[in-house]
Amino acid sequence: MRLGKILLPAAIIALWALLGLGSRLYLDWLWFGSLGYQKVFQTMLASSWAFRIAAWFFFALFLYVNLSLTGRAILDMPNLVLRQALMNTAAGNLLTKKRLATVFGLVSLLLPWFMTASTGAEWLKVRLFLAGGEAAVVDPIFGRDVGFYLFTLPFFELVYRYLLAALVVTLLLCGAVYFAVNPPLQPGLKAVFTRRGQAHLSVLLALVFLVRAFGYHLQALNLVYSPRGFTFGAGYTDMAAQLPAFRILMILSLLAVPVLLLNARLRRTRLFMGSVAALFVAAMVLGNIWPGLVQKFQVEPNEFVREEPFIRHNIEFTRRAFGLDAIERRDFDLTGDLSYEELLASEGTVNNIRLWDWRPVRQTFGQLQGLRRYYRFNDVDTDRYLVGGRYRQLLLAAREINLQELPTRTWVNERLVYTHGYGVVASPVTEVTSQGQPHFWLRDIPVRGEADLRVEVPQIYYGELTDYHVFTGTATDEFDYPLGETNAFYRYTGEGGVLLGGFWRRALFALRFTDYRILVSGELRPDSRVKFYRQIRERAHRITPFLALDSDPYLVVSEGRLFWIIDAYTVSDRYPYAQPLQNINYIRNSVKVVVDAYHGTVDYYVADPDDVVIQAYSRIFPALFKNLDDMPAALRKHIRYPEQLLKIQSRVYATYHMQNPQVFYNREDQWEWPKEIYHGKQQVMEPYYTIIRLPGEQEAEFVLMLPYTPVNRDNMVAWLAGRADGDNYGKLVVYHFPKGELVYGPAQIEARINQDPRIAEQLTLWDQRGSSVIRGNLLVLPLNGSVLYVEPLYLQSEQGQLPELARVIVAYGERVVMERTLEEALAAVFGMVPGRPPAVTPTPPTGGEPPPSETFDLPELIRRAATVFAQAEEAMRRGDWAEYGRLQQELGQLLSRLQDIVN
Repeated sequence: MRLGKILLPAAIIALWALLGLGSRLYLDWLWFGSLGYQKVFQTMLASSWAFRIAAWFFFALFLYVNLSLTGRAILDMPNLVLRQALMNTAAGNLLTKKRLATVFGLVSLLLPWFMTASTGAEWLKVRLFLAGGEAAVVDPIFGRDVGFYLFTLPFFELVYRYLLAALVVTLLLCGAVYFAVNPPLQPGLKAVFTRRGQAHLSVLLALVFLVRAFGYHLQALNLVYSPRGFTFGAGYTDMAAQLPAFRILMILSLLAVPVLLLNARLRRTRLFMGSVAALFVAAMVLGNIWPGLVQKFQVEPNEFVREEPFIRHNIEFTRRAFGLDAIERRDFDLTGDLSYEELLASEGTVNNIRLWDWRPVRQTFGQLQGLRRYYRFNDVDTDRYLVGGRYRQLLLAAREINLQELPTRTWVNERLVYTHGYGVVASPVTEVTSQGQPHFWLRDIPVRGEADLRVEVPQIYYGELTDYHVFTGTATDEFDYPLGETNAFYRYTGEGGVLLGGFWRRALFALRFTDYRILVSGELRPDSRVKFYRQIRERAHRITPFLALDSDPYLVVSEGRLFWIIDAYTVSDRYPYAQPLQNINYIRNSVKVVVDAYHGTVDYYVADPDDVVIQAYSRIFPALFKNLDDMPAALRKHIRYPEQLLKIQSRVYATYHMQNPQVFYNREDQWEWPKEIYHGKQQVMEPYYTIIRLPGEQEAEFVLMLPYTPVNRDNMVAWLAGRADGDNYGKLVVYHFPKGELVYGPAQIEARINQDPRIAEQLTLWDQRGSSVIRGNLLVLPLNGSVLYVEPLYLQSEQGQLPELARVIVAYGERVVMERTLEEALAAVFGMVPGRPPAVTPTPPTGGEPPPSETFDLPELIRRAATVFAQAEEAMRRGDWAEYGRLQQELGQLLSRLQDIVN
């Protein structure tokens, strides 16, 4: 009766848990099917459960066989007096063949089931072992291909841990049963186990030693990940002491196997226990003490000589693992003779000098374009677009719904009405209004803006803030956007989401979301669509949990639609000899994930087909990945070098640009990220996107760049650029400044700004008036053998949330200036008066004759001057500094001629 009271609630709980698990699996299967990835789901689910069940089955079978042998030995005990005494006890009641079989069967079923609970999560190692290939790179010590370390060795280690666990658990359980049923009647090793128990346990221990020998072999191979030496990977001590130790221990383990099998006949407890003790002592001496002595007395007194070949291995394989071996090294020759005319001629660069930092501009976007309190711009992304025939860098942000700020938070509002965000705002990075605010090229609701940036489908059903489920196609109209005192409504017409279906599927959704209203609501219909897993990173991760996703998806406007692009990485911590960073020592940006903000489709494009890891994934999931050439051309123009990848690569490259082992050992030329001042505090400078014409190239291009300074020094020594356009996508190039010449680093420029009396006075005055001065990111722009520095200044009232661009600081050579606009600052730093063109000497025609002069009367000259002035103002508003400079030059000539007429 009591047992029934316990089992009934347990059965109900188990049934409810199985029902919940089954409903989740079924709905996930439908969700994968709605995206066309049911085979991916089936592959992952089948692989996980097949490995889990196989691991449990073989463990359970092995354990049951051995426990059955133990039971036979117990029932055949010669100590009849002891057995009779036990029969009168509760323990003795178990000593029947049938009862023992039942007890041992339950133990064999349940214990392995719980112990193998985590093995299903290891399915990917098994599939990679079966699908992995060679990397065509051979390690210099063991002569194995890198693919072996990435795919085969992890699988072998998994098998080793499984076998060792199964054997040790079986050995301990059987030994405990032998000991408990036939306890020793006298002290000493001889009486610990019965003779039959010793035979059984000797065989099990022999198997343990056999598996342990395999483990020592794997440990020897794992020396390529040794952290002991000067560098990561096998070092002198590992090769001279640790590797021989593992091999000796492996031989000792193998020698112990026949000894223990012999003991199955001899049945001597001392031989059984002595084998364990001998291997333990040998492991302590050979595996720990001996390598420690070699490291202390042979390596440390002469470390570089001992470690030099291993330092070479570490440098070579670390550079390969992080893609640093493909970096192109170029010299940046300093001429220092950049002229104002050359600056204006660098139209692609000057027209895209970024004046808006993403942090203050996100606040500005929210204040000027949020329009309602429930709209939120989660992030501001930067990208490049061809607008009006000009290559321009823009800041873009998606306008999404923030559920926490809804005016009335009801189930209908949250699940049926406020289902999507609306539209996007975009602003060129270099344009500013007269009020110090961004100039919007995409704005408002409905979306208005430039023709080249048209947005025909502004609804955002899948975004960065959409971490909740909604229903579309219901009897309730969806809120689209506000219209004064009323609202515009919308009906979803896409294919995203899972059909709600009839009663039973509704019941499963109600169980899945623990929401009874799904079952009873009259607003829902069979053809309604349930949209869940809408947060774009979660959405992509659900499909490919084996890819590492970038933390910063970015929005793209393409052919009137909105898309999200997420950079995905293949990573590993199993690349031999490669120095780990952030728990990985191999990374490739092998996949570009594209998510449709309206339909929710998710497409995976392989951006690095040479990556051996993505090749293995493609064999496991042949229908998942597409070629990058299959990406629509309009979208492909917007793939960019990932900032997260460059951060990792640049940190590693700061040390591993040194390829000479002696220089590397002494850290003679180690670099670091420079420092800058942001919002009054010093911080580490991060990579930034810009459009610039790289030295030696013909056209300006969109790059991600980062300067370098020496460790504990502030002068600049190099800068790294990740390229993103056309055939140059994915290439890295580093420019080295001449050694022995001072190039100001960002921190030194910040110090010069602080020391400038005029700038310091103005900053102090603003602070005294109660305004907060925000110093934006300092941009370092290498141009024509010179380096230009630009830093925007923003003002924000203490109670306000609307930063405005107040000044622009420009530094060049020994001059630092601060002016109201970028044009004025650029002119001032080159000694020009804003609005006054540089002196230009006209080139006379062949033959030395003076050029013919155009004849204008006074009214015509005035009208022409007014027209040119208006055109120059428009060019300045657009940020077209090359055109502005040309018009200013023409205006100066017209004014000079007017002066001549007046005089």
